[in-house]
Amino acid sequence: MLMPAISIDPELRSIWPDTALGCVFWSAPVQAEDPRLWQFFNQNVLPGLRQRLENTELADMPQIGPSRQAFKAFGRDPGRVRISSEALYRRVRQGKDLYRINSAVDANNLVSLETGFSLGTYDLARLSGNIVLRAGRKGEAYAGIGKDELDLCRMPLLADDQGAFGCPCSDSRRAMIAEDGPDTSSPRRLLTVIYGFSGTGYVSDALNIAQKHLEVFAGAQIFASSVLC
Repeated sequence: MLMPAISIDPELRSIWPDTALGCVFWSAPVQAEDPRLWQFFNQNVLPGLRQRLENTELADMPQIGPSRQAFKAFGRDPGRVRISSEALYRRVRQGKDLYRINSAVDANNLVSLETGFSLGTYDLARLSGNIVLRAGRKGEAYAGIGKDELDLCRMPLLADDQGAFGCPCSDSRRAMIAEDGPDTSSPRRLLTVIYGFSGTGYVSDALNIAQKHLEVFAGAQIFASSVLC
């Protein structure tokens, strides 16, 4: 499997030294929801998560505090641009159902809810060249999933040769995982990224959880994984 190189821009790391990425390269067919995932979530994750959210401020939930602090350091208001894991926590707290998208995205969100990290899963066929985590530039934006346009200025984001395609708040439509082919049984080459702002240790633990859930609930064949800092 041909895999792009991934790096963290030194300037971004100098602003927030605890920036880290967990990366998993894998392949699997992208199919409709897996009932086993939702059974596992409802029985093993949701009850404890609801109880914790009732008794814990969002800022004190796993990884939310460090992410908010990092965004402030980058120059963005974390009250206006929330990371995706915080948005998921808010849905659970409000008693709303979680979105059911497909086997890859649902597994991605399961890991996010268990660990507190924002995750992104991307279709490598839609990307080109190597990948860097860097700060968004003035005027930089993209069409986000479920959003008309996301202002990326000073946002930590992933970019390839075509430009920005992902960030901890909302990913671009360009690299999204979609069941858009006639043969959903054909494996797709995918990349899952864990966006970390609390050092490598927590990211490493989350990476182990991600690999397990991707294998069990998304049928992943994992080719490589690593933690970058």
